[in-house]
Amino acid sequence: MILVTGGAGFVGSFVVDQLLDAGHEVRVVDRLHPGAHVRRPDYLDPRAEYQWGDIADPAVAARAVAGVGSVCHQAAMVGLGVDFGDARAYVRDNDLGTATLLGALHDVAFAGRVVVASSMVVYGEGAYRCERHGSVRPPPRTRSDLDAHRWEPVCPECGRALSAAVVTEETAPDPRNVYAATKLHQEHLCAAYGREHGADVVALRYHNVYGPRMPRDTPYAGVASIFRSALASGCAPRVFEDGGQRRDFVHVTDVARANVLALTAPEPVGGAYNVASGAPHTVLEMARAIAAAHPGAALEPEVVPRYRLGDVRHVFGAADSARVRLGFEARVPFREGMREFATAQLRGPQRG
Repeated sequence: MILVTGGAGFVGSFVVDQLLDAGHEVRVVDRLHPGAHVRRPDYLDPRAEYQWGDIADPAVAARAVAGVGSVCHQAAMVGLGVDFGDARAYVRDNDLGTATLLGALHDVAFAGRVVVASSMVVYGEGAYRCERHGSVRPPPRTRSDLDAHRWEPVCPECGRALSAAVVTEETAPDPRNVYAATKLHQEHLCAAYGREHGADVVALRYHNVYGPRMPRDTPYAGVASIFRSALASGCAPRVFEDGGQRRDFVHVTDVARANVLALTAPEPVGGAYNVASGAPHTVLEMARAIAAAHPGAALEPEVVPRYRLGDVRHVFGAADSARVRLGFEARVPFREGMREFATAQLRGPQRG
């Protein structure tokens, strides 16, 4: 039996589908967070066993882990959020939820495999090179620079322009917002559990995931979903800064397959892995690709010189480790995936 926490959600439901199609027994635990669900989704596969409850509740966690051989931990609050007022909710859902799950596993002496959904946000700003000083890590962007529309980080040594480069799993983490801090803490909690119990712990650092079943009309959704929601409302997508931010957009079915590969690898594969397409694009390119494929009136994305202080400028990753150790390679090309996403079914959150 494989336990998938958050298995009714965006990535988790696709993991469940692929595991069931491969012949595995699957148990789902999900609290149907009102920020992402109006009701139980209609895409849930009846072949799975469903337990409805909050993994941060010790009684729910104890029921969920009974008799399982592997755990796929997807349950989390995601996205940059509204402001620092969200900090308690992120820590509760992500850190306390993970600690409670691991406590329940400890109580049953679980020593199997744990795959935890992490994120590229743990890196903060991506990797950069300076012509004079080589590899450098720029400090967080300041409000004064952003107010002056100085979007690009500069070398902390000489102030020269930098060239963005791929992040690898050896890139030092440097979380720069609350969500990022909680994702790194999830990794650390799971790694500590693995060391104490001999469990094989895998952290999958998702890059920008998009695809069907994303929640819509919520500040906690990914940027692709926010753009799609705007188009569905007859509005042009609003792209912050100058749209030149570079990201790696990876389709949800590819991300789910990375989870299945990690869960079912015959040998230990513990460690952290980037889950990415390997083909970065700018945020403006992504907005234009969705807008071009949307069936409504043609709407050119609107670039507005606004910013969110916790955002980073460029972060995109190499997926070589996942290819070598897990056998993972993304299959959905950017243009094809965005064409599908332009008309894909999204989930509506509760309101009020």
